[in-house]
Amino acid sequence: MQKPTGPGLLLRGRQWAKAIKRDAVAISIAARDPRVPWYAKVLAGAVAAYALSPIDLIPDFVPVLGYLDDLLIVPGGIALTVRLIPGGLMEEFRAEAAAREDRPTSILGACGIVCLWLAALLFAGWWLRGFWLN
Repeated sequence: MQKPTGPGLLLRGRQWAKAIKRDAVAISIAARDPRVPWYAKVLAGAVAAYALSPIDLIPDFVPVLGYLDDLLIVPGGIALTVRLIPGGLMEEFRAEAAAREDRPTSILGACGIVCLWLAALLFAGWWLRGFWLN
């Protein structure tokens, strides 16, 4: 049997990443659904928040370890959450997540997040200024 290489491997990697992103959105939908058990909601909310957040446990610029959470922690958390959600519901959430992929992104929402990050950086700079000046 021949090992997959070249464009075929790249295509499979892209499909896997797209499926992970879709499942992250699906479990964020599941976290708000009343038909999902409370323990699955808690885990789904935590995993979705981490997967969709721009902040990583290990920053991506750290060699090798930086991508460890993207390759192991997030898919593992998603897999565990999917096991806790009833199968029929998960298929419904995946279909809704796939439908949301076609929706346009919110420029206003992106501006709001950028403003929050800038405010946090300004506050951190103001707070650290006291240590540097003393």
